[in-house]
Amino acid sequence: MSRERVVVAMSGGVDSSVAAARLAAAGHEVVGISLRLAPGGDGACCSLDDFHDARAVAERLGFPHYVFDFTEAFAERVVGPFVTEYLAGRTPNPCARCNQHVKFDLLWRRARELGAARLATGHYARIARDPASGRPALRAAADTDKDQSYFLFALDAEALARTLFPVGDLTKAEVRRQAHGLGLPVADKPESMEVCFVSGGDTAAFVARHAPPGALRPGPVVDEGGRVLGTHAGVHRFTIGQRRGLGGAGGPRRYVRAIDAATGTVTVGAAPRPAAGVVARDVVWSAGTPPRPGAAVGVRVRHRQPLVPARVLAADGTEVRLAFDAPGPAVTPGQAAVLYRGDLVLGGGWIVGELAVHEPRPVPAAR
Repeated sequence: MSRERVVVAMSGGVDSSVAAARLAAAGHEVVGISLRLAPGGDGACCSLDDFHDARAVAERLGFPHYVFDFTEAFAERVVGPFVTEYLAGRTPNPCARCNQHVKFDLLWRRARELGAARLATGHYARIARDPASGRPALRAAADTDKDQSYFLFALDAEALARTLFPVGDLTKAEVRRQAHGLGLPVADKPESMEVCFVSGGDTAAFVARHAPPGALRPGPVVDEGGRVLGTHAGVHRFTIGQRRGLGGAGGPRRYVRAIDAATGTVTVGAAPRPAAGVVARDVVWSAGTPPRPGAAVGVRVRHRQPLVPARVLAADGTEVRLAFDAPGPAVTPGQAAVLYRGDLVLGGGWIVGELAVHEPRPVPAAR
């Protein structure tokens, strides 16, 4: 690859720092950008310490670094939908939405204004050519424990063609070793595992603090027979499959089976119910075209969950319906369903519900 100007999104962590270092070592003209995203007082991301760390790395490696304020756009495109989804009884995935609407959209526009040919991040993912179409395609990272391709499913071929993931072929241990070898001040910096803009991981408190007046929906907790077991302070406190926080100490374990935001009713049961399949909408086919009905795929319905073997019932530019080969994990409306062929991401969409058990199974298609 010829020398290019590349903007690197720098969080102040070790992954994006090593990504920038690898690009600089390859001879590219690197420009580091950090984004102020979270509103004041919310979350642990985008702190002054993070910005100082990113700038220290840039100074060490000899390239410029800038901080841009994206709080307004982040509030509109990520925080607002996050709150709305919880109030509607769904469980959102803010990282995937941030990637889709902020980092690889708004940040790319800013990078282009700076004359950059590419945008790079420290995500653990890879970009390859789809052997079937020849288009750029998203692949899982070499380090399966750190793979972040699930959060990047909404990047289409156009976005992938201008994107670089310089640490996608490394393990986390290798990234830290390279950081130590370069003397980077963030080599041992711990990583955050929580939603970056939610302080202390208390999602319910965050939603309550940002909800419009009168939007919280308290109501009854009922069993599957409709018997009232208690009350709750709002559906935003629950997610499908949740066990903790349901009370009943000393009794049988209960899990959230359904959430009806309109009535505020939370239904619990004795065990999570296996799903027959999943329905997702607002799909993006990063591989270019949807798979044919009957195609065998692997689907991930939650980050870090293993791939579930499935068959495509129907797929188009709006919706995908998948039947699991065997009863699968509970699916959570609001999360993403991401389809894979091996380690290649075919695309995905936002889960709206389970597949109805009575829907016919597809006839297998030639792969």
